[in-house]
Amino acid sequence: MPERLSAREVLTLVTDPDTFAELPSPPGRSGPDGPLGWQGYDALRARAAERTGEEESVVCGTASVDGTRAMLLAFEFGFLGGSLGERTGDRLEAAYHHARAHRLPVVPLVATGGSRMQEGMLALRQLQRVARESALTREAGLPQIAVLRDPTTGGGWATLGAGADVVLALPGAQVGFAGSRVRPPDADPAAYTAEGQLAAGSVDAVVPPEELRETLGRWLRLLTTPAQEAPVPAALGTGELPATGWEAVHRARSPERPRAQAYLDACFTRRAALAGDRCGGTDTDGMLCGFGERDGRTVAYAAQTGTATRPAGYRTAARLIRLADRLDIPVLTLVDTPGAANDAEAERQGAGAAIAEVFGAVAAARVPITTLVIGEGGSGGALALAAPDNTWVTPDSYFSVIAPELAAAILKRPPEEAEATAGRLRIRPQDLVELGVVRGIVDHPRPRVTSRRPPG
Repeated sequence: MPERLSAREVLTLVTDPDTFAELPSPPGRSGPDGPLGWQGYDALRARAAERTGEEESVVCGTASVDGTRAMLLAFEFGFLGGSLGERTGDRLEAAYHHARAHRLPVVPLVATGGSRMQEGMLALRQLQRVARESALTREAGLPQIAVLRDPTTGGGWATLGAGADVVLALPGAQVGFAGSRVRPPDADPAAYTAEGQLAAGSVDAVVPPEELRETLGRWLRLLTTPAQEAPVPAALGTGELPATGWEAVHRARSPERPRAQAYLDACFTRRAALAGDRCGGTDTDGMLCGFGERDGRTVAYAAQTGTATRPAGYRTAARLIRLADRLDIPVLTLVDTPGAANDAEAERQGAGAAIAEVFGAVAAARVPITTLVIGEGGSGGALALAAPDNTWVTPDSYFSVIAPELAAAILKRPPEEAEATAGRLRIRPQDLVELGVVRGIVDHPRPRVTSRRPPG
């Protein structure tokens, strides 16, 4: 079992020295033994207060985290298991109000066993209060970054934890909706851990305690310092244009061609990654999503890596674009895929719906989106990430309605016709410019616009 830090200890761990200012507690609620008259409840609370030095299961206040001011909600598990009751709800509501009034990001430092039994349904209803405050904070354009401690279960996980924009967790923390006393006896315990939730796409990173302040500070800076627009990255490969469509295909498929990782390294001085689709899946091999710093300002990115993108990858990209749009952060997308994964498992995972999510997120975005095709642009699986009016291509890329080999098969032509089909599809970078599909070809070191007409 990992070390369980108290609320004050975790606040000391993540905040800059002498910066924490605790919010005053809202007026207490009256009534002997709580709202249900649960015999002995007042005595339980008194013992919990004596043991922990706290008056409630959450400590709320403002502080700097590696230089960025934030509202912190630190749960005290030693106080009745960090459970939520009416007074907990009062404190959380007041903290969210203060955060919105002062334009502060919110950081729940969660360690809770769920709702407080001694207050019954009145305790459970606090989850609705928390959900409402979280929703209002999202509408206000303020980020929420949760840190999951041991344990994070029940309604606290389902609201303050899983409902955050970014979810970090401490190693080995118990994380899951079902606590240890209520889950099936034969359940796999690994599924209820921070590491298990990371693999399932519900946690973005597992962070050692000694790295937590720096990591949390990086996320807070990235999500609160948006750039004006995303750059058009310089091309990293050859600057020569392909003579034929078939040559364009071969150059885009070359293993020596620069991939997304190289472009992201060249574009950003530091990055932080989103790692899951919040629906039980990840595709970190096929889609890289996150936020990067460039010239001290933040750009969001969703980058295909050259493989067939899986449904979880598209859902993660849609999540990234929607979050960036809400926080007014411009988006850079890098297109590089032979197409969406089309195996049976991808269909069972909802490939069509996942691609539709990305099309919808791009179409609805209010922030600027910049797209660079850096390799293969295969069909709708590539087009979903492309900005309709701000897409560029590199000289070693192509964009096609479908791969030439598949186009030939659909047209009932023999395989040897694929080369000629590539030419007829007009998929070379210079063809795409002439057709008005893209704005221009990116040369090293600066973009070159060669459009003959605006994209339509």
